[in-house]
Amino acid sequence: MAKKTSISDNFNTKNMKFSGFDVHPFVFFVSSSLILFLVVFTLLYPVFAAELFGKALSVVTTKFNWLMTLLANIFILTAVVIMVSPYGKVRLGGADAKPDFGYIAWFAMLFAAGIGIGLVFFGVSEPLSYFTSSVAEGAGQIGSYAPLGGAPGDVAEAKRISMAASIMHWTFHPWSIYALVALSLALSSYNFGLPLTIRSGFYPIFGDLVWGPLGNVIDTLAVIATVFGLATSLGLGAQQALSGLNFLFGVEITVVNQIILAFVIASITVLSLYLGLKKGVRRLSEINMGLAGLLFIFVVIVGPTALIFTDLANGLVAYVQKLPALSNPFGRSDQLFFNEWTTFYWAWWSAWAPFVGMFVARISRGRTVREFIFYVLLVPSIISTLWMTAFGSVGIDQVSNGHTALAEAALQLKLFVMLEQLPLTSITSFVGIILILVFFVTSWDSGALVLDTISAGGKIGTNKRQRIFWVFLVGAVASALLIGGGLKSLQSASIITGLPFMVIIGVMCIGLFKGLARAKKEQVSHNRASASNNTS
Repeated sequence: MAKKTSISDNFNTKNMKFSGFDVHPFVFFVSSSLILFLVVFTLLYPVFAAELFGKALSVVTTKFNWLMTLLANIFILTAVVIMVSPYGKVRLGGADAKPDFGYIAWFAMLFAAGIGIGLVFFGVSEPLSYFTSSVAEGAGQIGSYAPLGGAPGDVAEAKRISMAASIMHWTFHPWSIYALVALSLALSSYNFGLPLTIRSGFYPIFGDLVWGPLGNVIDTLAVIATVFGLATSLGLGAQQALSGLNFLFGVEITVVNQIILAFVIASITVLSLYLGLKKGVRRLSEINMGLAGLLFIFVVIVGPTALIFTDLANGLVAYVQKLPALSNPFGRSDQLFFNEWTTFYWAWWSAWAPFVGMFVARISRGRTVREFIFYVLLVPSIISTLWMTAFGSVGIDQVSNGHTALAEAALQLKLFVMLEQLPLTSITSFVGIILILVFFVTSWDSGALVLDTISAGGKIGTNKRQRIFWVFLVGAVASALLIGGGLKSLQSASIITGLPFMVIIGVMCIGLFKGLARAKKEQVSHNRASASNNTS
């Protein structure tokens, strides 16, 4: 134990200090230089950059889609095995550690930092896109986005397939990825005294090598993956928020306005950053959870309530029934859906894993491993299922009843076109915009905190100017990708960076089992010593 603490101290002394910054020289300068190079390159050659992103995307999705899906399935099984095993009794932070946050605040931050902005963007558009493709004549043919070939002409079955696919993408698969990364980091930091950085999760495998070039590469890849995962989310959020402003107030939808909006939100993010984790992200997360809950209840009450609950039951049953086929990595007949939706999601979640994993680790000290995995998997999955079902069901019902404008609307506009058919359109659309913007802030703030921690060698509480640097660098990447191809470039960036980090997570799982074995032994020894002292 003492050895590991001294290793941590020695690693931190390798930092470089300049102009108030305190950073690990290799990780900070290499990662930021590579990212800045891409920004400049994309801005100078936007057409060529868009073509390059497209070609790289095609290679990854057609050659490695099976690997990413296989790994995503393995991660779920790994999380469940750890949860039900004797390792579940290990407490993050030691046997006597107490949680830093209550359940409500913990759940709110899990949701807000994890996938909140994505749910608002895809809540209507994803189930509806699957449905319209599945039920159409010709579903299942080349060029169709229908999951599992769809159900041409069968509205009920097309809806079931669409809900099952949406639930799969937003529940246990992504959150098992987040849970494993978060657990590895929390265990390394809180139980073994190592720096809160990605390389620490590999110490049980590689030992002191993680403090050298190997660890530098791991942390650098983590920074790059996090930046592009965040940039994708923020780009999607900027597109949807501007679409909402256009819908309500006639604000023109242009790339320039998207970039202006992104940097206005960046300024608000800086304010949240200065308020700190408990006053900034925590309070904003709780406010947004409340707003999201009100919008959800409104849609359920004024929408086809009975149909929503019927679709919920049918969707859950369909999810269980069709999960083996939907998560099958080999011999897929629905290649377009498999490549452009499922593969994108596995890569996006993996690109987000360093960010969400480290953030979840920071707010989860004091939880047992079993409690941690159970709630990290279950609570966001329940929320995602309810949200996707409610908004997707209403959207599908409207299209089934002749609302063709909704079917034809762009992905980022579908939420507002759906709300237009319900009462209080202006109010609910405005709430939708606020949700997007606040999720924007919480994701950006949390992401900057994580990027700063990794690039500072695991140090916490560095100068806030370092986090501001990452806030604006992520904004610059999102802006560059919007210029260099829009949504397609955003998705391409996530997939390209998510693939290598997915492999890294697989290796991290090996170290996690070794770390849990040691932590369990230490906790058993501690409990025996405490019992002996009490009896004496």
